[in-house]
Amino acid sequence: MLDKVRATETGWRKSRGEPSLLDVFRTISVKQSATPWRKFLAFFGPGYLVAVGYMDPGNWATSLAGGAQFGYTLLFVALVSNIMAIILQALCARLAVATGRDLAQACRDAYPRAVAWPLWALAELAICATDLAEVIGTAIALNLLLGMPLEIGVVVTALDVFVILWLQNKGFRWIEAFVITLLGVIAICFGVQIALADPDWGQVVRGFAPTTQIVNNPQMLYLALGIIGATVMPHNLYLHSGIVQTRAFGESLPEKRDALKWATLDSTAALMFALLVNASILILAAATFHKTGQTTVSELERAHELLAPLLGLSIAPTLFAIALLCCGLNSTVTATMAGQIVMEGFLDIKLPAWVRRLVTRLVAIIPAILVTWLYGAGETGKLLILSQVILGLQLPFAIVPLVMFTASKAKMGEMVAPKWLTITAALIAAIIIALNIKLMFDLAAG
Repeated sequence: MLDKVRATETGWRKSRGEPSLLDVFRTISVKQSATPWRKFLAFFGPGYLVAVGYMDPGNWATSLAGGAQFGYTLLFVALVSNIMAIILQALCARLAVATGRDLAQACRDAYPRAVAWPLWALAELAICATDLAEVIGTAIALNLLLGMPLEIGVVVTALDVFVILWLQNKGFRWIEAFVITLLGVIAICFGVQIALADPDWGQVVRGFAPTTQIVNNPQMLYLALGIIGATVMPHNLYLHSGIVQTRAFGESLPEKRDALKWATLDSTAALMFALLVNASILILAAATFHKTGQTTVSELERAHELLAPLLGLSIAPTLFAIALLCCGLNSTVTATMAGQIVMEGFLDIKLPAWVRRLVTRLVAIIPAILVTWLYGAGETGKLLILSQVILGLQLPFAIVPLVMFTASKAKMGEMVAPKWLTITAALIAAIIIALNIKLMFDLAAG
């Protein structure tokens, strides 16, 4: 009875249950008396796990295709997508800090089952699409580097379950260190490749300016929505709202406000780093493939094959493959964690950690094996882009609840999102929904 009263008082249908990722919940201490620098370091990490999703192999496929086909034009879409991501991830942190719930738990506690269960099914579909891109991307990287067949490479990606378990047993900081190290390798690889490509920086700057071509050209819109789907990813909204709670911040309002400030700073800085990587992929494609008339490049293997003759250095393809492998490893780790948060948050099921992660990984690997077996390596680029469009179509079903929850004073209390932030987030949701409707109309019209 007390739980029901407490739930009613706070605007939720159900009282807050056991948190997701219980084995790492509030395990990283935050000293309220610490200096700003130490506070920053205490909250440093979750944003970079989120940033991984903004540079996954599916993103590579859309950025490569966009840069090869349209040059630098879609850099504007990458920029806008990143701004959208920063705003939405800030709302995720706000929801987590204010309510102690991740987005999946919030949907479970706010909606009846008739609404919550379809949202869960859509979230699982998004994670399947995400994992399909990441598993195939990792398998392609293993094929490029080691000559490993794609089917075997897909199965090998299942080993990330044991990597997560090993790292998480050592502490959540080890997972963050693993991810951030691989991000550093990716940045170095692309830095070298961009220097070799020597792009037209004037065209790069102009690429960040808006153009009506993006809406008027159906092919460009398809890729633009793919970039948005690859950048603002549904599973990241669930992931961020879960892993922010690994920090042991206090329960008082000043402590929560302070935690929100540092968590938002962490995610914003990390996503700006992700923008640099995303823009680098598109710039590399524009400066090499588009410039030389190779406008149909979308498969990762084809890009790898062409880099050496176009850049004139044999190490360029190897750097490309190493960066892809790092992206794939990172992405499968974070997507598995997101799958765990979605499963636990929506369904409130309690399973041993290794079982939860294995089930989540199998949900992705089985479709990936079937797709690779049926279509082979030749169609992987199209499949990767399609997976990102699926993510774009699913986005509203994650964004709309997030915006509604954080705008509700009954649910958020004193930490309710300011009106300007709610209006901006609602506008982002409206733009994405409008793009989706336009895309479906164009697809229906052929």
